Amino acid sequence: MSRSVSTWSYRPGEWVAIFGAATTLLLPDSEKQRAAQLWELVDGGAGFDATLDQVLAPGLSVLPAFVLIGTGEGPTKVIVRGAGVRATLTTNDESVELDGSTVTTWVERTLEGVTALTVSVGGAGADGPDYLIDGGLVRVARIDLPPHAAPGAAEAAPGAAEAAPVVAVVEAVPEAVPEAVPEAVTGADAEGPATEVFSIDEPSPLDDEADTSSVSPPGFDPMPEDGPAQDASGMVWASDAPPAPPMAPPLAPPFPGAVAVPDDHDGMTRAGAAGDDVGPTPPGIPGQPPAPSVTRPVATLVISNGESVEVDRVVLIGRAPEARRFTATEQPRLVTVPSALHEISSTHIEVRPGSGADHGSAVVTDMGSTNGTVLVQPGLEPEELQPGIAVQLIPGAIINLGDGVTIQVMNP
Repeated sequence: MSRSVSTWSYRPGEWVAIFGAATTLLLPDSEKQRAAQLWELVDGGAGFDATLDQVLAPGLSVLPAFVLIGTGEGPTKVIVRGAGVRATLTTNDESVELDGSTVTTWVERTLEGVTALTVSVGGAGADGPDYLIDGGLVRVARIDLPPHAAPGAAEAAPGAAEAAPVVAVVEAVPEAVPEAVPEAVTGADAEGPATEVFSIDEPSPLDDEADTSSVSPPGFDPMPEDGPAQDASGMVWASDAPPAPPMAPPLAPPFPGAVAVPDDHDGMTRAGAAGDDVGPTPPGIPGQPPAPSVTRPVATLVISNGESVEVDRVVLIGRAPEARRFTATEQPRLVTVPSALHEISSTHIEVRPGSGADHGSAVVTDMGSTNGTVLVQPGLEPEELQPGIAVQLIPGAIINLGDGVTIQVMNP
């Protein structure tokens, strides 16, 4: 088989499959512990013979079924053992069928020039959808190399290429933004100071009919009719007049009868240099909760059903996840996974960006699930998560929820 082909396809099922660079190993659900022990060996690139030695180390009598495939240098090697386990090897000249239920030990075959390889272990999911995988540990019912082509997949590719020119149209949007910025601060170019004075005799400073032509107090020039005004917030606004020179403070009390001149300012734009602090962020729309807190993704979760989820906030995963104890600013992402046998709890686990010593990584917490959660981390022994105890996740880790659902942790 061509060594340029390294991507398999699989259909989710009950068996555990480990995809390595040179070998692929399939074990039944009863051998989860052994699969966890052999994962590092296969993932590290061990060859066919070295992997077979470790598979048979505990004895053949305690291993009811398995499949071992060698796709490294040289011919393709396949071993199948167990009821319902079948493999099909296709070359340019022939198609070879292997059935593991016909012998008491195993069936082994070595072939040159294999162009396609299919292994079926039966059980639920054998007729389900196909997903791609380059390496890792997942639950399977069937695997194919090269990947099994789903109907309509070839037609979808040209459509994706045709959509590419649309991106060029979207790029034109940011160019219009700078043009609107100067218009938003019209009237704020001049920085001439203005002082508001109120009439002692008049109760309201907003009397439109007040006499603005009165003599100004000492030290002040006559106030222009369209001069700057001050809004109710106390902020002074500048007009379009050229900047006035600094003035000395008045030596006499405000002259009675002088009032502020109202204008048509919108009350929101303020004068000042670009980059000045413009105050706190305005509140959102009344009646709507604030947007949830989102950070840069620290990991990507690849679920065995093919779904990928970025960990940029709290992620709750389960059969029917609910977010009850979170505030409006910390709304988590809810991810529903299938559970035909109801082995997975409604809210099974929580994955969130870590903090403190775990900053920059994702952490997983069992939310008190009924059947528990098994975590397999690269280079570490498998562990069962303790409810409520957060554990830092290493890229390449596998989270097993049960019921055939696994989650692989990848770099973002």
